[in-house]
Parts: sequence; structure tokens; C-alpha cells
Amino acid sequence: MTRRSKSTGGQPTLFVDSEVVRQIRQHARSCSKTEVCGVLIGQDREGVVEVEASITGLNAEEAGAHVTFTQDTWEHIYKVKDKEFPDHRIVGWYHSHPGFGVFLSDHDTFIHKNFFSSPGQVAWVFDPHSDEEGCFGWVGGRIERLSRIAVVDHRGGERADESGKPEPSFKSTDNSDNVKESRNAPASSGSSDYSSLQRLVTNFFSYLTVLLLGFLLAWYIFPRVVVMTVPVDPQTGQPLSGSGLDSSARSADDREPADGASENPRGGRSADHPSKTDGNGTKGDNAQPK
Repeated sequence: MTRRSKSTGGQPTLFVDSEVVRQIRQHARSCSKTEVCGVLIGQDREGVVEVEASITGLNAEEAGAHVTFTQDTWEHIYKVKDKEFPDHRIVGWYHSHPGFGVFLSDHDTFIHKNFFSSPGQVAWVFDPHSDEEGCFGWVGGRIERLSRIAVVDHRGGERADESGKPEPSFKSTDNSDNVKESRNAPASSGSSDYSSLQRLVTNFFSYLTVLLLGFLLAWYIFPRVVVMTVPVDPQTGQPLSGSGLDSSARSADDREPADGASENPRGGRSADHPSKTDGNGTKGDNAQPK
């Protein structure tokens, strides 16, 4: 029985080096708005896929919703593989979904079916926005999300006292400087708040002063109109009795002329006193001969 027929029977077990997972995440986070891609390098045994390294897909056609392996991308991948991983094979690929979640789109499925059709090849997907990740592979001739995944740390087994890294040390002067800065921080923040409040009050009174000066200038420069309300008779149009305007009009009508003469109905003036008459009862000045 061939390896292909054996692998299609059930879901394979995937072992991924922790360093590979870190490199995939770092590559995806470097382009948080477009998809990136690469290939997975390792070994494919019966029912087990081991991912030991990765190669970034340089010169790929990257977009916000899809990524495509170009001819230049494949040339770079095979060049690095032949130089650094001659005894390994390509066991799958990876790409990012910035903000889309973990799944295989129609475009991703097309790539996996045409370029990674071996039963032992998988597709790793990572979302740099939500840090969600997952892997898909061939199960019974179909592409399904794998559940048997293990991240392996190949550095495990080292003794804790053999790291050879000294403990970081800090100078006391640095600590004293940090303490001084922490003590001065509240005072500086308080002074900044006080200066902001003082600036706000100054601006408020400045605007209020300008507004008052504008009202005063308008009061003295522009004319003022005084409106008096007088009750008027609707039939005659004359002010009603008892109002100030009616009394002033009547006093003007009752006032006599200055020269002592009064106007008669015909428009002429008559003397203040009647003319003298003679003894016959006729007017002296206007007597007519019989």
C-alpha cells in the first residue's frame, strides 16, 4: 500500500516546531493589512506530518483578501530549500488572514488543490488581528480542519543551570533617578492642570470684556427708537379721551391766537370787542346813509 492510500484513511497528526509558529506569526504581523504566504519544510511519514522550518514567499502577489505564489516566489523557495534543507521536503504552506478569521477561501482551496495536493501537505492559517490560528489538511480525500496538532519545543531538555546567561543587573543610580522622577510626576501634573485652569479663566474674562465693550459702543453709536402706544378710536381715528396725546391736541385747539383775534367760520378775523354804536343803535363805523 502506498503512502497516499494510507494517509487518506484518517486525519494525520501534525507536529509543528514552536520556532516555526513564531516565525509565521512574525511574518503575518509585519503586514497587518495584506495577506502573506510561505511554505512549510519538514518530513511526511505515515499518518504523521512534522514541520521543522519555513520559507517566506518573497515576491508573492499580496492583497487584502488573497495571496498568490508567483514564478519568482517559487524560484526563491526552491533556491533556499536546496541550500538549507536539502534532505527535507515541502509539507505544506502558510498564509495570513488579516481580520478574516481562520478558514480556507475558494482561492485558498484552489492553491491547495493545485500546488499542495499530496495527502501529507497541510495549510496553516493565522489571523494577526485576533491571534487565531489553525491548520487544514487532507482527510479522506477532502480538505478539513485538523484537530490533532501539537506544538513542540525542540529546546526542551536543557538544564536550567546550563543556559549561560547572567542575570541582568541595574545600577543604584538608575533606581534613584526613577524614584525622583516618580516623586516629581504628581507635582508636574498638578502644575499643568493649574496652568490650564488659569488659561481658561483668562480667556473667559477676555471674551466677556470684549462683549461688554461691543454692547456699549452699539448703545452710543446707533440711534434708538422710542415707541409710544396710544389708544385710538377705530371710527374717527382720533386719540381717545384721557390719553396724553388727546389732551395735548385739545389744549392746542383751545389756545387763542397771539394777536388777540379769533378766527370766524369764514376764515376772517373779528375784533375781540364789538364795535361802538351811536345813539340810534347803528354802528358808528359801518353806518350807511338812509
